[in-house]
Amino acid sequence: MVTMGKKTQEMISMQEKKLHENFLFRNILPEEGEAAAEVERICFPPHEACTKEMMLERVKRAPELFLVAIDKHTGKMAGFLNGLSTEETAFRDEFFTDASLYRPEGRNIMLLGLDVLPEYRGQGLAREIVRQYMRRERENGRRMAFLTCLEGKVGMYGKMGFCDNGIADSNWGEEEWHEMYYVLNA
Repeated sequence: MVTMGKKTQEMISMQEKKLHENFLFRNILPEEGEAAAEVERICFPPHEACTKEMMLERVKRAPELFLVAIDKHTGKMAGFLNGLSTEETAFRDEFFTDASLYRPEGRNIMLLGLDVLPEYRGQGLAREIVRQYMRRERENGRRMAFLTCLEGKVGMYGKMGFCDNGIADSNWGEEEWHEMYYVLNA
């Protein structure tokens, strides 16, 4: 069993190395708001996607709470994760529409979207974006990260270390969402 664990770890390390060879992970730049809005438009149905105006506002107010993956070969934004920091401990729909809820010193992060373009899926990119984002926010002293997701994504986020808190109060896009949380610093 130890050998299998070691092989699995080696496989994960090789996958991470390949991702870092192919993608640059960094904060979003002010001029990339339009690109982020386009990625969001492609990744989410219209009733769930953030508006272009709201995405531009998030980029303006909290660029340090975006982590983008840039394809090193094309310069294209392949995906990103974004959120707003707060002292609140429950997700509410207003986080999607009101960037003024952002509190730079907030100990918690409300994650607003994990987006990976279809042509970049299946490579572990979403998992690597989340892993790096959580490491960064742990180092920044954040306590918890929260998100909402549809039933079909609960397992995926569970594999990334999130715990399901059950059905959320959110009805964003007139859908039933699960609220999930990730402990960064106890």
